[in-house]
Amino acid sequence: MDDSKPNLSVGGGVSGLAGGTREADAGAGAGAADCPQRHIDIADYRYPLPEGRIALYPLAERDASKLLVYKAGEVCESRFARLGEFLPPETLLVMNDTKVVHARLVFYKGASEASGASEASGRPGARIEIFCLEPLRPADIAQAFAARGEAEFLCLIGNNKKWKTGDLCMTFETAGRREVLRATRLRAQGDAFAVRFAYAGDLSFSEVLEASGKVPLPPYIRRQAEAADAGRYQTVFARHDGSVAAPTAGLHFTENLLAELARKGVAQTRLTLHVGAGTFKPVKDGEIGTHAMHREYVSVPARTVAALRAAVEAGRPVVPVGTTSMRSLESLYWWGASLLDAPAAETACAASFELAQWTPYETYGGRLPYPPLQVLTALTEYLQRTGAEAVGGYTALMIAPGYPFAFCRGLVTNFHQPQSTLLLLVAALVGDCWRSLYDYALSHDFRFLSYGDGCLFWPPRP
Repeated sequence: MDDSKPNLSVGGGVSGLAGGTREADAGAGAGAADCPQRHIDIADYRYPLPEGRIALYPLAERDASKLLVYKAGEVCESRFARLGEFLPPETLLVMNDTKVVHARLVFYKGASEASGASEASGRPGARIEIFCLEPLRPADIAQAFAARGEAEFLCLIGNNKKWKTGDLCMTFETAGRREVLRATRLRAQGDAFAVRFAYAGDLSFSEVLEASGKVPLPPYIRRQAEAADAGRYQTVFARHDGSVAAPTAGLHFTENLLAELARKGVAQTRLTLHVGAGTFKPVKDGEIGTHAMHREYVSVPARTVAALRAAVEAGRPVVPVGTTSMRSLESLYWWGASLLDAPAAETACAASFELAQWTPYETYGGRLPYPPLQVLTALTEYLQRTGAEAVGGYTALMIAPGYPFAFCRGLVTNFHQPQSTLLLLVAALVGDCWRSLYDYALSHDFRFLSYGDGCLFWPPRP
């Protein structure tokens, strides 16, 4: 078997599923009130992206990537290592500290626990690829990756037709000993499947994936994951297991660059959004109102809420690193607005919040219902009352042109795929000039997508 040709594509592939598995996603195309954003034609967000411009490998040094800077109608080109020169000294950088897990597991049908070969023929059987999407039991992400002996996940299954009966097993080595991972398919859930994994009871599921799984490179990086990807497709500040894709804007940072930014007075804080496979789901032809956004877990620590409140109160710019950090921050605003809307209905569990993709546009008419500082004050008081260490929940927020930004005054990001929700987010921040910026990048040898070059975008002046 040729492992360089996986039969499962993260962005659609086997099942067409890309993270939207909950009932909330299924109803994403219907709303009580219409809004202009639903009628945005995704064809307006096409641009030519030759295969040769997609970076298949990272540069030798993370911060050696090029940096495209757009501010006040002006464009300049630099290196990412010089990012601090383009940030006001008191900027608050917000980074996503999620950690990519080795979510791709390759089994062979009929393999024995001893050798990995078919017991009947002595040769590997049909190649079955299992891609772990989200935990089912335990449902809590942290608990699921810490689970010992057994865990149940919602998964995409490549070559599923070849796995009709029986369990799959593979052997792997960890800490100098050989172990066995067994997979049992339980039931279909939409276009995905519930799969139970069983393994040695002294191992966590995170340790099992680290030893037996493969780095889930994006589908547009058309090569097999290599040993170097385990480190390079991970930010230097990654802490919390849970993502199946890297927050790629953060890949450019080094420990030295972070220290240099701190010396220049650029404050830094962290939050966590576990990136789902739906980040690669393309918007199909037509209006974006029919596109169901993927649902992802977000956790914003109390210290980050405090840092954000201090920055907003002082009028200092808040700049997220990556679209995941931006969606997290903006989701935080709408969660806080919901507390102000119905404070008596709040629960004692900070993880209870959930945000649908059209809420800012249809519930609030595309306007901010409260000043950002008032929202942050409400969230601070909420954390104090409940004793929670973080504000958490699930977001399916779509940021599209016409979106009213609450906190974010700039964006550090990469270049994104045509007709993607990530490109819509960029266009929401910088306006129609996104096309001229991308044309500039294409004509000046910038590298595109996950392992490509970076950008620093500031919105046009009002």
